[in-house]
Amino acid sequence: MQRAMRLLEAVAEREHGAPAKQLARDAGVALPTAYHLLRTLVHEGYLCREKGLFFLGEAAERLSSSGARQKRRSTVGEALAHWRDTLGAAVYFAIYRDGEIEVLCVADSPSNPAVEEWADFRETGHAHAIGQCLLSQLSDEARRDHLDRHPVQSITPYTVRDKETLLRRLDRIGRMQPVVERQEYALGTVCAAIPITAGTTAGALAISLPSHQADRLLPAAHRLQAEIGKLLGTLAISISI
Repeated sequence: MQRAMRLLEAVAEREHGAPAKQLARDAGVALPTAYHLLRTLVHEGYLCREKGLFFLGEAAERLSSSGARQKRRSTVGEALAHWRDTLGAAVYFAIYRDGEIEVLCVADSPSNPAVEEWADFRETGHAHAIGQCLLSQLSDEARRDHLDRHPVQSITPYTVRDKETLLRRLDRIGRMQPVVERQEYALGTVCAAIPITAGTTAGALAISLPSHQADRLLPAAHRLQAEIGKLLGTLAISISI
């Protein structure tokens, strides 16, 4: 197994391919063993052979792509954890994809717990800051389509009461303005979300706090917004995860 991995690494370092003898030297593997392992790796799809040269195959490329996605996800998670500790609030990263709200990453802790998802986030976008922020970035047609599929309903006494009231509220939200929600999704919790747009995909970073700390919400949201640029490229790429 170790020798096969060394051969894969040797192939990966040769952008234009390499013959078996060269790869055997690069990997420090005896030539007969290299031939055997290379044939096996070709058979399994980790390598391909063209005109006597070996290249990475589709299976190896899938592993590479998966590793890159995991690295991006880890980078986003580390950034969210940093902001959680800096701001003293749970932090969320979400996108709107294929007509649905997806929370991709959450950073919380015992001292900064995330909001309990007692009602499906995807079906209650009208009631929480993440959903309202994502919906505010959509066209009127896309908003109405979403709300037809996931109708406005009372989640708490503070939840917006009907679709038209919500649509008017969404129309008033500024393009880069934080979206604030106070106890509309969960009693005792206030939230703020900041829009992030990558191409045609809507995204949002959000924070939540207990309602007795509501005075901290907007200052923390503005601080988070000021620092988003440091990770904006990674967040944009992560939308494809």
